[in-house]
Amino acid sequence: MASTIQKTYLPFFRIPTALLTLICLNVNVNAQVSSRLPVPGYQDFNARIPDSNQAAIDFSPGTGQLVSGTRQRVWLIAGSHLAAWGASYIALNKAWYAGYPKSDFHFFNDNGEWNQMDKCGHTWTAYQMSRLSARLWKWSGLNERQSAWLGGAAGLAYQSIIEIQDGFSSEWGFSWGDMTANTVGAATFVAQQLGWHEQRLQFKLSYWPYDYNSPELVTRRDQLFGKSLPERMLKDYNSQTYWLSANVHAFFPGSNWPAWLNIAIGYNSNGMLGGYENKWTDKQGNTFSRYDIPRERHFLLSPDIDLTRIKTNNKFLRSVLYIANMVKIPAPAIALSKGKFKLYALYY
Repeated sequence: MASTIQKTYLPFFRIPTALLTLICLNVNVNAQVSSRLPVPGYQDFNARIPDSNQAAIDFSPGTGQLVSGTRQRVWLIAGSHLAAWGASYIALNKAWYAGYPKSDFHFFNDNGEWNQMDKCGHTWTAYQMSRLSARLWKWSGLNERQSAWLGGAAGLAYQSIIEIQDGFSSEWGFSWGDMTANTVGAATFVAQQLGWHEQRLQFKLSYWPYDYNSPELVTRRDQLFGKSLPERMLKDYNSQTYWLSANVHAFFPGSNWPAWLNIAIGYNSNGMLGGYENKWTDKQGNTFSRYDIPRERHFLLSPDIDLTRIKTNNKFLRSVLYIANMVKIPAPAIALSKGKFKLYALYY
């Protein structure tokens, strides 16, 4: 049992452990070197972010070193990242990979599967992981640039670990398409934070259970996407819609457009009972062909709310709104599929 755990889990923990250790050491070393090796133009200073709800980077006078409170927060966030990675790795290994045997590391081209809904999921996850991670690094006392880079690195590293798991699974493999989608998600966050100091374009998700309207389809759903709601929320591409939500006011600050009102472009595909086609064979050897169920793509346009731009003095509520902003609110929408438009009074 011990050897199995060592072979299965420990190699993946080495990557984030080494990364987070280097991050924390770099924060401390940079501050110490700056004080011990003065150069022309170098000045010791006290730097503090003026916003009272943010943690500060505080350099003690004449030393250039991070104060102990900030250093402790950095290590706390680093440890939290490692714990979250470990817990999610174990959970995913149970929910996603447990039913399939391990294999030697291999590559897998899945770019045509699931009408690219899985790629949208990778992009959304990497973006949101980067966004939440950067927020935590900012709280620890790092400045905006450091927080953005570390957040993006954390989001990409998290997704990379999952991709490596795929590489050792007989059912899947390491996908360069997935890694490209992961990189797009993390880079979208970092580029906006460094360039605009805000997120004008955000990837969001909405979920509404797809109607599997026969026992045969319910069995197929459970086989593909799991029996529990948390599993299906993670895996069921038929029930997911991914959005790119744009804050119009941020692009046109002189306009009368409300600062909290966004316009979102969405993508969804349903009717998918397999990666490439609606034909499968069950464990008893029975073959099912459901080509009568169309695999349809839908492109949507809908208003959205940027919850982070709702003004409130309550710090807890600000945090709740920040986290909730990863999900698109239900709203009216217009959808385009196979050249036909359809209106929704409320699209989930």
